[in-house]
Amino acid sequence: MSSLKNIKSEIDTYANDSNFTELQIVEKLEKHYFNKKVNENLKLYKKGKKKVSEITKDLKISPRKFYAILEQKKIAHKKYNKD
Repeated sequence: MSSLKNIKSEIDTYANDSNFTELQIVEKLEKHYFNKKVNENLKLYKKGKKKVSEITKDLKISPRKFYAILEQKKIAHKKYNKD
């Protein structure tokens, strides 16, 4: 619990020194760590070691959002016809 207090105090001091609010800082940290986790999973996906269903469970996102990330990063993936 003491480490959480340290993190809170660091965020407070950073918010006082910069022109960001505490919530903006937390949102930026969330984006950073989410992107870091996505990149790790994309490496495993490219190598074929991890399936889409496993990745979406880990990241807690929908498969549709994961495929959008793949298209955004221009990574080849198999597209299924809805016919």
